[in-house]
Amino acid sequence: MMQDWNSYRDSLLASVGDYAQQSPEAMRGIMALDNAAGKSGQLEPKMHELIALAVAVTTRCDGCISVHTRKAVGHGASLAEISEALSVAIALNAGAALTYSARVLEAHAQLPK
Repeated sequence: MMQDWNSYRDSLLASVGDYAQQSPEAMRGIMALDNAAGKSGQLEPKMHELIALAVAVTTRCDGCISVHTRKAVGHGASLAEISEALSVAIALNAGAALTYSARVLEAHAQLPK
């Protein structure tokens, strides 16, 4: 069954609001990180959100997917642009698996014989 991303996002944001009531300092910290990420202004907001989507897929964060898909589209990202950003995430995930597979072989080679 397909996820209802709009309802999920609304529910998530309400839950995050509840968490903020319980842990306002932690919430201020994460908001400071989020705000600092775009402070330099070197990336256009659309590019920032496309990167966020690629990272969201890589870290398997449904909340991030929900929030940053909406933000990316809000900043003018097309489905083709989003798909290309996701292709980069897919390519790097496969590359990461290959890299870490090589590390396993290295660790295996260093075991006592």
